[in-house]
Amino acid sequence: MRLDARVEKVERYAGGVRAHLSDGSTVEADLLLVATGRTSNADGLDLDRTGVLVDDEGVIVVDDHQKTAVDGIWALGDVANHWQLKHVANHEARVVQHNLLHLDDPSAWQRARRDAVPSAVFSSPQVGTVGLTERDAVAQGIDHVVARQDFGDVAYGWAMEDTTGFAKVLADPTTGRILGGHFLGPQASNLVQSVVHAMSFGQTAHDVARGQYWIHPALMEVVANVLLAI
Repeated sequence: MRLDARVEKVERYAGGVRAHLSDGSTVEADLLLVATGRTSNADGLDLDRTGVLVDDEGVIVVDDHQKTAVDGIWALGDVANHWQLKHVANHEARVVQHNLLHLDDPSAWQRARRDAVPSAVFSSPQVGTVGLTERDAVAQGIDHVVARQDFGDVAYGWAMEDTTGFAKVLADPTTGRILGGHFLGPQASNLVQSVVHAMSFGQTAHDVARGQYWIHPALMEVVANVLLAI
């Protein structure tokens, strides 16, 4: 990762590719992957002939039942949300299926959840995240407290000789409700799930930390300790 630098030129050479950066340095690699983001495929559905609305980014506008502005047309997945995550599409699919099976009884319709949406980067180290970051909380004027836990300070992390992994959790200082959780290190995509669970069911940091057993010496003790800290 090179901060505050642009790619000025990319060229092939016998061993692969070479990128010239604006800071004067070069990066040599076997392959170059260009990833500039994704856009909704809704622009290929002739939606202007149906009356279905899209937002400024071309994403189909739906209500919390996944229903569009046109009666009888429902949308889910990457064309209808900005997360573009498979687990969000899975959830929306279940909502749409249920609602289609109960068309005659709208009071029984399910609503799609838009809170506590997690994501992960399956890199090395892994990244797992859910909810607000510190920057988000400050920008939105949300009162919060923060705690941090290094992986290497629990038994499993110490055994792995991990020196870079850490967890960070934000919570409401009055209620103890968890506002966000962020993990960088081994198994981060699994560790964050316990925070997702707590946020989804409105559990406080104290209840989650003290109200159950935490297996020793599993890496999950990272979560236990950061919740105790906060």
